[in-house]
Amino acid sequence: MWNDAFPSFLIGLREGLEAGLVVSILVATLVRGDEKGRLPQVWTGVLAAVGLSFSFGAVLTFTSANLSAKAQEAFGGCLSVIAVAFVTAMVFWMRRNARNLSGEIKEKVTAALAMGSGMLIVTSFLAVGREGLETALFIWTTAQTAGESTGPLIGAAIGLVLATALCWGLYRRVLKINLTKFFTYTGVGLIVIAAGVLAYGLRDLQEGGILPGATAFAVDLSGSIDQNSWYATLVQGVLNLTTQMTWLQVVAYVVYLGVVMTLFVRGLRTPKPAAPKPAAPKPEPVASVVEQTEAAEAEAAAPRNRRWLVPAAVVAVPAVVAGAVIVGSDGKQAAAATVAVSPTQCGQGFTAPQPGQQTFQMHNTGSQTSEVYLVNPATNAVYGEIEGLAPGTTRALVATIGSGQYAWRCVPTGGKAVTSAAVSVSGGGSVAAVLPVSEQDLAGPLAAYKSYVDAGLATLQGQTARLAADLHAGKLDAAKADWLTAHLQYSSLGAAYGTFQDFDKRINGRADGLPQGVNDPDFHGFHRIEYGLWHGQAAAVLAPIADQLATDVTGLRKAFPSQDFDPSDLPLRTHEILENTLQFELTADTDEGSGTNLATAQANVAGTQELLTLLRPLIAKRSPDLLGIVDAETARFLGLLKQAQQPNGSWTPVQQLDPTLRAQLNGSLGQLLEDLSPIPDLLEIRKSA
Repeated sequence: MWNDAFPSFLIGLREGLEAGLVVSILVATLVRGDEKGRLPQVWTGVLAAVGLSFSFGAVLTFTSANLSAKAQEAFGGCLSVIAVAFVTAMVFWMRRNARNLSGEIKEKVTAALAMGSGMLIVTSFLAVGREGLETALFIWTTAQTAGESTGPLIGAAIGLVLATALCWGLYRRVLKINLTKFFTYTGVGLIVIAAGVLAYGLRDLQEGGILPGATAFAVDLSGSIDQNSWYATLVQGVLNLTTQMTWLQVVAYVVYLGVVMTLFVRGLRTPKPAAPKPAAPKPEPVASVVEQTEAAEAEAAAPRNRRWLVPAAVVAVPAVVAGAVIVGSDGKQAAAATVAVSPTQCGQGFTAPQPGQQTFQMHNTGSQTSEVYLVNPATNAVYGEIEGLAPGTTRALVATIGSGQYAWRCVPTGGKAVTSAAVSVSGGGSVAAVLPVSEQDLAGPLAAYKSYVDAGLATLQGQTARLAADLHAGKLDAAKADWLTAHLQYSSLGAAYGTFQDFDKRINGRADGLPQGVNDPDFHGFHRIEYGLWHGQAAAVLAPIADQLATDVTGLRKAFPSQDFDPSDLPLRTHEILENTLQFELTADTDEGSGTNLATAQANVAGTQELLTLLRPLIAKRSPDLLGIVDAETARFLGLLKQAQQPNGSWTPVQQLDPTLRAQLNGSLGQLLEDLSPIPDLLEIRKSA
């Protein structure tokens, strides 16, 4: 979070100080000119500008939230490029005008005074509003880049508070700051940050389909640098540099940084203009204006409570305008529509909604609990759903509406699905939907997986019998090799763990939680034999345990065809197998002496890949890009595992891994789990199918 806060802190500090200096000069000029009664006009303009800035940020956030995924990428990318343009212009403007800021604002105030109170409000509003809008846009862009808003908002708040304190100190003659150097140093920092924002914005435009080259990577360090490590996260948060960058990103970053930084630095070396003649008017710096107005300000002791009524009223104006924009655009309806749910009234009260995020109050008028789906009747794609809506109850369903056909599908418990009349919606964008999966869709993959498991158990039978024979013959070295072969075979069947029932505990149970630990009579199976083989126990002691293991495997193979395997569990196991890997194998929690946790992790990946192969056609129809992402991270994780394997085929124990490699393994598997996490929802069995 804190690494994402720095860019917003810098922009908040710089823009806040710039706006604060403008306000200080406005106030100082009025006080010095004995125009203190017109200060409320300044605060009116300032507060209106602040309110407009907040409203602008709200409109950006709301607009982005109601776009499709690709449209969000394009929208964010365009605003990132615009933000870079504004920041660049602001940096150069301040470099040129920092020395003469006081004189320039003073001239504008003098002209505004001559034209009336309205012009003074406009002057202060425009002076502060520019910085406010730039700040809102840059902070919004930073939050989009970071993927979260907490860090950027905290950073900006700290920067603005510090800027306010600095302006107060300057006004009260408590502080003396070389503003030229301040804006120079912060300008250099903002140019570096803006280069990263530009690169990130162009990446968004590539992912949104606006620019080409989304897969043409110039830099790909994902195989050697863990993107979740603290240093990678810090660099990404502060500089927006990632482990993967396309050629367009790299070229834009280098060109922008080289050209803009060169021009900025060259401007700093430009000789200062010759000092004006004594008779010529000389703009007063901020510090001198502040010093001369301190005494005059002290005399202003009149009550000001009523003066804040006008600024407070004006602050509400931009908020109301922004609200009107939201209501008139793709926002929620003022009142949620109530839609009936029952076998005879499904969809009653449903009319064509407006595009954008909408809330529907679903009221079950029937006598049975029902499931409710908002669907495209032509494709059965699901845009929203409610499970278990009891008779007589009402629940809200929130869905994002785009262009297309929409209808309600009501599925009462034990009854047939009923679909309402369809309505057409136009004027909206494309909206992501879920193509439902039925039990029939999963029947083929489930049958194929059962065959795979049955064949694997047949192989395992022979392997455990060989392990028992080794121990009966006293061949401990052969037993160690055959133990590993058999254990990896069992580990590759991971998706079926939940259907093995009590057999899994007997075959692959752990000593954790047993009263006597590894010496407990109930500790048996693979890990019990592992403990004995690598802790010097005699073959005669382990042979009966191996016999029991072989018997349990045979019993499992006989029982497996008749065991229940819920089709809905199949998608879950794509994620759960590797969850166990992260929890037990990469922590060495299941290591009883062999040091082969990483070999087991590799077998777990093999089991996951087998399952994904069977589910691939269903996933590809619902999320074409997901499989490519999963395959890439799987290859990365397997590549990292390969680094822990010795040339002779043995494996480095987890406890002896290089800390960097261990962190990379954990980070890569964590990312793979995140990539796999959408699959259970994507392939959830829905009665709307």
